[in-house]
Amino acid sequence: MGHREDLLEGAKKCLAEKGFVRTTARDIVSASGTNLASIGYHYGSKDALLTQAFIALIEEWGQGRQAGLAGGDGSLERLRALWDGVVADHETAGPVWAASLEVALSRDRNPELKAMLAASQTEGRRGLVQMMTGTPEERLTERDERTLGAVYQALLNGLMIQWLFDPATAPSGEEFAEGLRRLADGVSSAQRPAG
Repeated sequence: MGHREDLLEGAKKCLAEKGFVRTTARDIVSASGTNLASIGYHYGSKDALLTQAFIALIEEWGQGRQAGLAGGDGSLERLRALWDGVVADHETAGPVWAASLEVALSRDRNPELKAMLAASQTEGRRGLVQMMTGTPEERLTERDERTLGAVYQALLNGLMIQWLFDPATAPSGEEFAEGLRRLADGVSSAQRPAG
């Protein structure tokens, strides 16, 4: 690996161990075996490097989740399998999710960081729709991303926040899927004409 890849791997390790806010450039250099000048040369800034590392961690997480999904495209079984995987992986993914909250809360301090996160949010939504429905990302429309993708993202973020606050009371994948089914049933029955 070259310095660029070493820095990215070191930054990913630091994000998982220390989070976004507490990670220093020296931490990344120590974890990667590189030097301080390499950060600026390859990424421009520590924040840009940490953002790329964060995006890489989320992509890796998504690839791991997709590999273990059961059930047909768009099915309740697929939804439950995703949430079961999220809950089962909370010990490993927890530091990454905590870092995501730090990143979200620090977005206004750095316009470059905000732009990078906005771009990754669109990619994340599209990836979630693809994962859940089986529709190839290149066939997804902006409307798919802004509707179904936004809902999947809100559900995922909400579940992870519940786990971060109190793992003992966070719902299981089965409970989460049942809650969504009951919500959909309620909305569907409210749309039916009386009679």
